[in-house]
Amino acid sequence: MKQIIFNIILLSSCLSAYSQTQEQKDSVKKVELNEFVVSGNKFEERKKNVTQRIEVVSSKEMAQMNAQTTADVLTNTGQVFVQKSQQGGGSPVIRGFEAARIQLNVDGIRMNNAIYRTGHLQNIVTMDNNSLERLEVLYGPASTIHGSDALGGVILLKTRDPKHGKTKKIELTGTNALLRYATINQEKTANVGVTFGNKNFASLTNLTFSNFGDMVQGKNGVDSIMDLWKKKYVVERINGVDTVVPNSDPFKQVSSGYSQFDLLQKFSIRSAQKIRHMINFQLSNSTDVPRYDRLTEQSNGVPRSAQWYYGPQFRTLAAYEFNARNLNGFFNDVTATISHQFVEESRHNRNYKSANLNHRVERIHVSGFNVAVRHKDDINEISIGTDAQLNSLKSVAERENINTGEVSKLDTRYPDGKNNMNLFGLYYQHILKLMDGKLVMNDGVRFNYTSLHSTILDTSILFRLPFTDLSQRNRALTGNIGLAYMPDDELRFNINFSSGFRSPNFDDMTKVFESVSGQRLIVPNTDLKPEETRNVDLGIRYNDGIVDLNLYGFYTHFVNAIVSDVYTFNGSDSILYDGVLTPVFASQNKAKAFVYGGGFQFIYRPTMRLSFNASMNYTYGRFNNDTILVPLDHVPPVVGRFGIKYEEDHFYGEIFSIFNGRKKLQDYNPGGEDNLQYATPQGMPAWYTINFRAGLTLAKYVQLQAGVENILDRNYRHFASGFSAPGRNFVLAVRFRY
Repeated sequence: MKQIIFNIILLSSCLSAYSQTQEQKDSVKKVELNEFVVSGNKFEERKKNVTQRIEVVSSKEMAQMNAQTTADVLTNTGQVFVQKSQQGGGSPVIRGFEAARIQLNVDGIRMNNAIYRTGHLQNIVTMDNNSLERLEVLYGPASTIHGSDALGGVILLKTRDPKHGKTKKIELTGTNALLRYATINQEKTANVGVTFGNKNFASLTNLTFSNFGDMVQGKNGVDSIMDLWKKKYVVERINGVDTVVPNSDPFKQVSSGYSQFDLLQKFSIRSAQKIRHMINFQLSNSTDVPRYDRLTEQSNGVPRSAQWYYGPQFRTLAAYEFNARNLNGFFNDVTATISHQFVEESRHNRNYKSANLNHRVERIHVSGFNVAVRHKDDINEISIGTDAQLNSLKSVAERENINTGEVSKLDTRYPDGKNNMNLFGLYYQHILKLMDGKLVMNDGVRFNYTSLHSTILDTSILFRLPFTDLSQRNRALTGNIGLAYMPDDELRFNINFSSGFRSPNFDDMTKVFESVSGQRLIVPNTDLKPEETRNVDLGIRYNDGIVDLNLYGFYTHFVNAIVSDVYTFNGSDSILYDGVLTPVFASQNKAKAFVYGGGFQFIYRPTMRLSFNASMNYTYGRFNNDTILVPLDHVPPVVGRFGIKYEEDHFYGEIFSIFNGRKKLQDYNPGGEDNLQYATPQGMPAWYTINFRAGLTLAKYVQLQAGVENILDRNYRHFASGFSAPGRNFVLAVRFRY
């Protein structure tokens, strides 16, 4: 089958092939050089003028991927590693940094809030990829513009804007629709969007609903590995008693399905030719999301948990954005945004054969603003800005007896009183263009101030703390400087130095009550300092319109890294907790670490319609633990992609492979977030998939799409994941766009 598909693509390309003229080669280069991105600045900027490495995924590329979630979009690029603990999740890793150590940013507003943890974080799935205009990944520290948490990079998510009409009459300016079905988890996705307006007013509404059934893993591979990862049983409650029941299909990951609804509503108002006002409202809500990895854990031959699920992931964003462009005066561009986000997330778990169902709920309100101005001329671009984020958290918990309905006290995940964390920043960013734009310098500096305050109302159900008030204030100075040299249109050299910081949040400093099966109790530590990274990037790119080769490398020094380690509380290394003498742990600035790596991207275009692409990324990380080098957690194995694509106006087809290298057991962090318990006795095996997808435009506005993912039905897992990847998957979709 693979050979037949490959021959069809080659035959089609040969029939339509022709030698590229110099004009066509120049056209390819010109598009690349003049591509606009927003990663390096609050304003749109040409990619060639940003010295940090940036990858852009367009809405067209995302549509061709037909990925089920935004996390899957990142996996499909072959550039970003994504960990999964359950189907309803995906935790991106950039250069060995994950979760709260990278920043998620939607429409210029940071999604990271004060309870983003440093483990594995699933919040990116609350952003609907069907509403995105583009996705950008900024590699390396980016705190000058984006502030706290941008230690390893930033993922910027730009949603589509309403399209204005050309007259004063209100008219339909665009529609889109999608119906998709996938066999591997019986995915059913429906999306519809409509935009209308006139010269001065425009509206965009985009709705997406997805239903995902239980995921089926691959059936081909090493027998011992497949047996290790099979779902051999499920827990059912029969006559009021938890009972282990054999799973009729051990390859089916029962208790992994969920549903999700997403809404994007935008209004655009032009009060003058150069001034635009934007109202932005987003809502994402899911059903309960089973924590699949926890449901597979056993103790003494029986399941640890009868129930373990996240409650509905609920996120709202409401924002007003002001934009003024090409103004007269020193500052040509102005942008300002005020926003409010509300997030509710919860954890629910019940041990096997226990009647107690624990409920822990976090509700966080996040208000923010940012203001930036830019001066732009032929040589200089100067941006000055300020931003703030104000977090307010309410943490509640209760224990429910499922037999009697009785409700009792339960320790909350975070302090049960008032919890506030505020972040403020002031920054300056400069782009200097010399030698007719052949030499570009980026430089900038940022001052950061953060404050955190928590109060504990009731610790009587646990142990008596010697304090009920926690507070901290931190200051940090970060910056960047970089050079890009382009001797001609085909060659580019760049070097970039940058620093990042992350201020401790509630999850680092105030998480008092999280115990791990009597093995450890985490207590507060108010002496935490911000984590910091210092990074150098090097890159060389050659692009003549036929061959596009990009080589890059980096080195990151990580200081004051926050790790959980043994601690003393009131002079004792253990506390009597829930009747058990439990060792005391706390988050501490203990680790000095380094991460380095590099990779390449290669595209070969023998014709304008046919292209070959390949990429690979390597990362290595260690931290110093009492003069002993220990593997740093979150560091992925080799990640890469190879593909052959044919594309013309009404048809595209692609055969591609995504692969991961082996993660050896000795390269796992022994006590971090690498989830050693879900690996094989040798670590995580290397894997690759072979995939095919195609699309055919039947009418002007209608496109049929089909694909086969993991054609060989390989059984595999991503490193640090307790959830197996999909097996052979057939995807069918119909898209309408006007």
